[in-house]
Amino acid sequence: MSVSASASTETPAQRASRIPKVPFWVQIVAGLVLGVVLGWITRSYDVQWLHTTLDKVGHIFVQLLKLAVAPLVFFAILVSITNLRKVNNAARLAGRTLLWFMITSLIAVAIGLVLGLLTNPGAGTGLTPKDGKLPEKAGSWLDFLTGIIPTDVITPFTELNVLQIVFMAAVAGIAALKLGEKAQPILTLSESVLELLQKALWWVIRLAPVGTVGLIGYAIAEYGWDLIGKYATFTADIYIGCALVLFGVYPLLLATVAKVNPVQFFKGAWPAIQLAFVSRSSVGTMPVTVKVTERLGVPKEYTSFAVPFGATTKMDGCAAIYPALAAIFIAQIFDVQLGIQDYLMIAFVSVVGSAATAGLTGATVMLTLTLSALGLPLEGVGLLMAIDPVLDMMRTATNVAGQALVPVVVAAREKILDLDAYNSASGSPVEEREVREAEQKVAVPVAA
Repeated sequence: MSVSASASTETPAQRASRIPKVPFWVQIVAGLVLGVVLGWITRSYDVQWLHTTLDKVGHIFVQLLKLAVAPLVFFAILVSITNLRKVNNAARLAGRTLLWFMITSLIAVAIGLVLGLLTNPGAGTGLTPKDGKLPEKAGSWLDFLTGIIPTDVITPFTELNVLQIVFMAAVAGIAALKLGEKAQPILTLSESVLELLQKALWWVIRLAPVGTVGLIGYAIAEYGWDLIGKYATFTADIYIGCALVLFGVYPLLLATVAKVNPVQFFKGAWPAIQLAFVSRSSVGTMPVTVKVTERLGVPKEYTSFAVPFGATTKMDGCAAIYPALAAIFIAQIFDVQLGIQDYLMIAFVSVVGSAATAGLTGATVMLTLTLSALGLPLEGVGLLMAIDPVLDMMRTATNVAGQALVPVVVAAREKILDLDAYNSASGSPVEEREVREAEQKVAVPVAA
């Protein structure tokens, strides 16, 4: 057979495999390094056009992620609830999932409180109450409780109120379960729409290396290292606290509760954790989180419930470690003494109010909710706004790791975890998806 004939029999996947490809995680790391370099150049030499370019590139990437958030959350929650009918002991699984959400949140907030009490992050910063300003959006318990129920079905989507979208999706999903077969056409349509949204979001995720350059570069160009110096102790506390949860608490739970290899969990979940660090969006990372959780051996039907709910309510970084440390930091700036009852209130708010963070970039609403419960000045939020993008990267990475961890722990405890799949999970779901799509293309057969 001639060379040309042999080449013509290759499948698209085989032809793609002959072209050297840079692994997705390497592309992300390269984006981080390039972003740091460009940000440093921009700030050191005051290159305005580069500053604007980095801002626009990062902004467009985040906007593309947000574009899919509202419909993605709605259909993901709706489909996840209806998929529970395919799972044995669905109510038990849902209850255990929520229980472990609360347990891990309590551990995380305890770590945040201990770090804050040991390090006094508000001391020696040079900041005063005059440096603070009221946030544009504030949260209170009354707003949180009454804000769950929307006034109409359109506004939550146009204003991106994720909590209200989750409420409507949950109601629709439960109603669909009650209707049974009559709701099947709606469920089929919802599953198709969800697939379409995830397909489009995968295209956005492939742009993450470019988005990384813009986001990291702009953060350094805009804020520089001087700003981090003012918040050095607070920033270190956030990163150390998240690292303790991410690489201390989670592996301990995997080894002792789930009785699986913690290293294998990170091999499988790392692509989602890495993307979360860059995108700063739990919801935007959700398609990758779903894939890595499935790869780790968690049944698809259970994953489709646990991960979407986790992406909107499970926030160990943004809703536990961060508000605990931020409350202590702000109390010290404003010279307010916190007592044991205040620390207990922080823990309570972290567990119950975490849905207020909504899986989007930033945790301002959750912080204002915590400050309101403690009676601390909301102007304290303004003290932390400038440094927030730097903190949010590590917070979101911790959030997403927890969103993948809990389904693994629950599945292992309930004896439904595929241990063979868990022990063999590796690589990136981005590359796996591309190869799978290439293989699905029909190759034209050629006679030998």
